[in-house]
Amino acid sequence: MILAIDTSTAACSAALFDSDGACIARRDERIGRGHAERLVPMVAELLAGRSAETILVGVGPGSFTGIRVGIAAAHGLAIGWGAELRGMSSLALLAAQAGGADEVAAAIDGGHGELFVQQFDGATLGPSGEAMTLPPAEAALLVTADLVVGPGARALVEARGRGEAREAWPAASDALKLPAGLRSLAARPVYGRAPDARARSAA
Repeated sequence: MILAIDTSTAACSAALFDSDGACIARRDERIGRGHAERLVPMVAELLAGRSAETILVGVGPGSFTGIRVGIAAAHGLAIGWGAELRGMSSLALLAAQAGGADEVAAAIDGGHGELFVQQFDGATLGPSGEAMTLPPAEAALLVTADLVVGPGARALVEARGRGEAREAWPAASDALKLPAGLRSLAARPVYGRAPDARARSAA
């Protein structure tokens, strides 16, 4: 079985797939904060005593804390089960909700008035541009997809003055829709920008 989890946004999402790739169980909760307290119980409820041979974990970009919680939990489970661990793009998970659009842009709030944005081919979910961290006004000049999906979609569409904003959160149940390259990443955080908290320099 395959376990997929994503905690890169205000949502906490987990899904379990059988050997044929069918999603057999899922949990999706929009919790805001508190991923560290909710994720492991959620996964335990989902598994109901089962284990997985492969774990896919969202690596961001997105919430610094959420991403770290998800990756740490995935590493712990992988060690305990002897499972293969892979990372997946949290922005691509959002793009998977495009529903057949020719092009789709994924947008997540990045803090400091910025967005994490990336454009994808709606059919293949392959990236058609690099992931960027930009204020909405600057992102509006670069993102051409009419459909924008994600927690930051409204801010981008309003700054651009056109297009469709679809508020959504990454769903782990879409993990196997991603191209292989976007669900075979290193299980390391992709922050999008430097964390706000930095270690002090030695005196």
